[in-house]
Amino acid sequence: MIADLPPLNAVRAFAAAARHQSFSRAAEELHVSHSAVSRHIKLLEEHLGVLLFERRTRQSVLTPAGQTFYEQVSMALAQIAHAATGLTRCASRRKVTINVRPSFAVRWLIPRLPNFMALYPDIYPEVVTSTLPPDQSREAFDVVVRRGQSGWSANVQPHALLEDDLVLVAAPSLLKIQPLDNPGDLAQHSLLAGKTRRSDWPDWVTRAGIALPRTQPTLQFDHMHLVLQAAVDGLGVALCPASLLGSDLSTGRLTCPLPSLRLPLTRYYYGVSQGAAAETQVFIDWMLSHIHRDATTPSLPDAPGPLQPSCAMPANGVHRQ
Repeated sequence: MIADLPPLNAVRAFAAAARHQSFSRAAEELHVSHSAVSRHIKLLEEHLGVLLFERRTRQSVLTPAGQTFYEQVSMALAQIAHAATGLTRCASRRKVTINVRPSFAVRWLIPRLPNFMALYPDIYPEVVTSTLPPDQSREAFDVVVRRGQSGWSANVQPHALLEDDLVLVAAPSLLKIQPLDNPGDLAQHSLLAGKTRRSDWPDWVTRAGIALPRTQPTLQFDHMHLVLQAAVDGLGVALCPASLLGSDLSTGRLTCPLPSLRLPLTRYYYGVSQGAAAETQVFIDWMLSHIHRDATTPSLPDAPGPLQPSCAMPANGVHRQ
């Protein structure tokens, strides 16, 4: 079918002449001579075997065959132009692939992305989620975010990103029904837990110096963002990394009943792949600016520190993902 195509330069010249009803104006549009347009159209007429224009003294008028051909050709050229524009726009948008754990994506990154996209409309952030340790040879990314430095491949260097604490949260409506004024009151509540953070509750209970009944009701979910949704819905009390609370405290969907009882967690780190796009640093700087802003306007109530001195955590915190 391609072999049947007429000379495309001739088609372009014909379309311009048909649109202007003038060879001279077509020549001006195409930045060629009048004779070049005339030669192109004559070549096209010979190829098609029909007369496309009726030549007059000061005007070139389409013949019926020329009018029919122009109507179809103009649509085809418009489609080509549209396709080219689409590709150009896609090429002008630079992509940064960000590899994060699912809960960090849902609770920290995605709510902030509209700000990034407004500031940098030409950079397309592609978010992929994974629970695996960072390994550039296994998963493609420009920048990766994980807790801790263990399990990182040798070709990805971790850099400190975000400090974090583990805190108690619950729905205000739940605490109105069953108050939580001290750690012992937890015995009257259901505990919400995530499968990826199984030891949070045992560690917290031990550090707080309390004992809970063996029959303590516990609901378990696959990811932390599901745990938090269950807490918002009043299903129980959750232990949550402060970094993942988002706007739930400021909007009143959740409250922190015992703000002084915080456990330091292993900090988040970021790493950059060896072949990272140049725009990756723009994204990293944007993340750091948000973290700095959040640190200067904390959402948690003021608290004296991680638990009490008698049950303080080690300086490096809880080593979990």
